[in-house]
Amino acid sequence: MSNNSETKDDILFSDQHILDLSNPDDQLPWVALQLFSMNQRTIADELKKKNFEIFVPLEWVVSEKTPGHRTRELRPVVRNLLFLKAGVTDDVLRKEVLQLNYPVRLLRKSKDTNDLAKIPASQMYEFQVMCNPELMGKKIISTDEAKLKKGQPVMVTHGPLKGLRGRLVRASKKYYLLKEIPGVSVMLNVSRWCCEPIEEAK
Repeated sequence: MSNNSETKDDILFSDQHILDLSNPDDQLPWVALQLFSMNQRTIADELKKKNFEIFVPLEWVVSEKTPGHRTRELRPVVRNLLFLKAGVTDDVLRKEVLQLNYPVRLLRKSKDTNDLAKIPASQMYEFQVMCNPELMGKKIISTDEAKLKKGQPVMVTHGPLKGLRGRLVRASKKYYLLKEIPGVSVMLNVSRWCCEPIEEAK
């Protein structure tokens, strides 16, 4: 016996939506917020109360809390990150984050600069699509792991992922489309015959 069970994570992240790039409000860049505590849900709730739009990659997890009673729940894939739409200036964003009563850090372009690592809306859209919890054959990996993987920049030309861009990499004798953004990367199983080489974005 199995059924869907609504959890606090389901409720908190239920209003996440895929960006509509034709909407000017959805053309704003995003930033990644690194968390140094196990309070992702509470931090996300506080940011939403400040009118920030957030995104957290989710996945379906099946658990058996009592014998014969299995539940299917949406849970965050990573617990140490939140993504925020940068609808305010960097100074205001930093101020709002500092007011949180938890250890957090906005990711920067590099250790040598205070400039925030902005994620263009187009890249965030592709990341959201690839993180769809209904899609199978997906792996979430760290930024360091992604940097070690060699692959050709490609665009998917056929199938449900048509139009998405990333690097075509190989792992465990399978091909994956690898999408990298600050803080985390996602790999999605894809046929190499559906991909067309493109020039690497600068």
